[in-house]
Amino acid sequence: MPVEMIGWIAPRVSSEIIPAQGPAFNAAVVAETARIHEEADFNRVLIGYFSDAPDGFILGAHAAQVTKRLGFLLAHRPGFVAPTVAARKLATLDQLCNGRLAVHIISGGRESEQAMDGDYVDHGGRYRRSAEYINILRRVWTASEPFDHEGEFYKFGRAYSDVKCLQNPHIPVYGGGGSQAAVELLSPGLDVFMLWGEPLDHTAAFMDRVRKASGKQPITFSLSTRPILAETEDKAWDRARDILVKITERTGGAANPKNQTAENIGSRRLLDAAKIAEVHDTCLYTALAAATGARGNSTALVGTPDTVAEALFEYYKLGATSLLIRGYDPSPDAIQYGRELIPKIRELVAGYDLGTA
Repeated sequence: MPVEMIGWIAPRVSSEIIPAQGPAFNAAVVAETARIHEEADFNRVLIGYFSDAPDGFILGAHAAQVTKRLGFLLAHRPGFVAPTVAARKLATLDQLCNGRLAVHIISGGRESEQAMDGDYVDHGGRYRRSAEYINILRRVWTASEPFDHEGEFYKFGRAYSDVKCLQNPHIPVYGGGGSQAAVELLSPGLDVFMLWGEPLDHTAAFMDRVRKASGKQPITFSLSTRPILAETEDKAWDRARDILVKITERTGGAANPKNQTAENIGSRRLLDAAKIAEVHDTCLYTALAAATGARGNSTALVGTPDTVAEALFEYYKLGATSLLIRGYDPSPDAIQYGRELIPKIRELVAGYDLGTA
């Protein structure tokens, strides 16, 4: 099937090597970033969720007004907006952007960040809540008459929404997590399970777990990495090591993965890979994940556009039909991906799909 390329949009320019500057919400940056990704032939952009960040619904509405084709993957955390209300908000935004919306259900971040919004539900409880939340979203989007619900976290009577998603039967639902609770509880309700960039053998094994847990629900995968490109292999690795130096300078010293712990189990998996080797497979670079504590999408694929395209293609062959790529210099990297990387990936996928049809 055709590969879905996903980028990243934020309310201001920043990254692990670029300090955030200016207002927390810059409408001009949002518009420019959205246009860059549309011109670079991305299918979607992820709109992240942070407990101190501007509202993603409004950011997405603004980006939709300056683009025609680009889709949006809106990160949303259950627990702060009732699922019946969220279902109407998401359906309304899907109508506004002419059917270009998807939602990424995030069960939770670090305990301290959850507390910023007043959430003290434990890890397992957050995933049980997410599973219930997803089920309610789907029912609200598709119900032809009011319905009642009483579950562990939500109870309501005669819920119904006049506004439906423009997409039929509803917008796609993405989600993920590295724990067994995430696999068992979320897989049956998701359309796309999102993964961070681990070694290929680790990724294949994890995908098998998700497929078994999803049961009869068809499920696909998204794989997130940080490509670092240059015209030669040596220049690409020089650039990657330069990024590591800049991160180290900002954090006050390179983190040692052997001494690190992380609340997030997905982060622990990346740190475990970094303990084993700095480079996995052909070009998966784990040192940057170790240097940042693996707080999110942080493993890089380093090399020429051909090398990195081939590396991403290997994940596609495992089942990652969506590929989320984000650079350390966000806008210039997105432009480079559009010119040098995305066309190569699409060509590899098209040839593979034709040969396996």
